[in-house]
Amino acid sequence: MRLHQKSVQVFADYHQFYLWDKGMSSLPPVDYTNEDVERRIKTGPYVVVVHPERNMDVPVRIEIHDSEPPFDPHSWDHIAEASLHVPTGQLQVHECTGGPVADFQIEKGWYRVRSFHGGFGTIATVGTDGADFYRVVLWPAPFADVKVIKQYPKQPN
Repeated sequence: MRLHQKSVQVFADYHQFYLWDKGMSSLPPVDYTNEDVERRIKTGPYVVVVHPERNMDVPVRIEIHDSEPPFDPHSWDHIAEASLHVPTGQLQVHECTGGPVADFQIEKGWYRVRSFHGGFGTIATVGTDGADFYRVVLWPAPFADVKVIKQYPKQPN
């Protein structure tokens, strides 16, 4: 069952935005590998970084569920998962160079974060214009490694 949902516009400067526990010292990771870039998701202590295709304003729908929701992988260009520890229950969606765009009070603990990336075929060659869109779904789950469910073949711009 979906517990919370919010749609936001996120300025994805440097092709990233964060989900983190705002009650902890949330610093994004800086040690990137080529694999991290290809996965379009990265973790650090109390933070998951989602990497949109464009570094512009992008629409993002955040959903928090009480258990893993079903999904159709054919509707998306790229899908990846990571684990997020939220020990204070203060989940925040935060822009890379901006501030917070959404706050949620959730149960404390570990969550699985599944990021869905769509509309890549609408992005102009220069990478600034497009109708790409994103959905981030969280649910309580034990820690697990980063996993790519569906890999988009093109590297981010």
